[in-house]
Amino acid sequence: MLSSVFGFGRRSFESLSEQEILALAISSEEDDGRIYRAYADGLAENFPQSAKLFEAMAEEEDGHRDSLIELFRKRFGERIPLIRREHVRGYFERKPDWLVRPLGIEAVRRQAEAMERQAYLFYVEAAKRTTDASTRKLLDDLAAAEQGHESSAHALEQKHVPGEVRVEEATAEQRQFILTYVQPGLAGLMDGSVSTLAPIFAAAFATHDTWQTLLVGLAASIGAGISMGFTEVASDDGKLSGRGSPIKRGLTVGVMTTLGGLGHALPYLIPHFWTATGVAAVVVFFELWAIAFVQNRYMQTPFLRAAFQVVLGGALVFAAGVLIGNA
Repeated sequence: MLSSVFGFGRRSFESLSEQEILALAISSEEDDGRIYRAYADGLAENFPQSAKLFEAMAEEEDGHRDSLIELFRKRFGERIPLIRREHVRGYFERKPDWLVRPLGIEAVRRQAEAMERQAYLFYVEAAKRTTDASTRKLLDDLAAAEQGHESSAHALEQKHVPGEVRVEEATAEQRQFILTYVQPGLAGLMDGSVSTLAPIFAAAFATHDTWQTLLVGLAASIGAGISMGFTEVASDDGKLSGRGSPIKRGLTVGVMTTLGGLGHALPYLIPHFWTATGVAAVVVFFELWAIAFVQNRYMQTPFLRAAFQVVLGGALVFAAGVLIGNA
């Protein structure tokens, strides 16, 4: 494990022969082609035009690989040594698509640009460090090829992903983010912040005991988080509604529900009752305004209307808790 972290057991680039450098270029082109196809598969359902872009880029990588293989055959024969990026110290790395899922359209485009740029810069720097004329020529040719890839990528993007398509895809990605994370998170925060007000403040004013109030707050918050999370998972598998993974939505709503309740429960760690209650009330104020901000920012709800709805609802629940606690 330490050898993989610190580079022990890897070859330096300077120690590679021309045959090994060419073999490394072939394996790199093969890996990049696989990555581009994986991107295409991951984007095909929601971003079909961008999927076509990456399919075309994968075909270009295949063409460069075939040219490199043909050159290798002419110079060194049929047997290509097995040498990959991870075998060479300091060589640029590629992140497999399964480590970056879910695939965001802009993130994937940036990754593709970085892939081409890294390869180009590496070959340029490698050419500067070698003194062998034929090796330098080979590295310069590879650098030019990688620079050509980047130009081709821009041309393919104009063909498959014109401006209006990019706007549509960005809008679709934003909508998916809202459906999968923002809406469940907002529902959880509202439920946790508002629904737990009554039991927490009822317990506080009924007992005037900060420890007992804290226990009630913890039970209400965690219980509500678990309940909301399982309800979200069971209510919609996301296939017909397009709301995304039920597990992601369930975790989001469960965590946000719990945090919403804990926000005004944890102040009761303070042993002095009125100090704890005052801090909890201030926390509630900021929680409610945070909910109104999220509604305005992501749900396009006018801020004053969102604030009025949330503050009014929170005030009513808070008042109910105080009245019940003093009964």
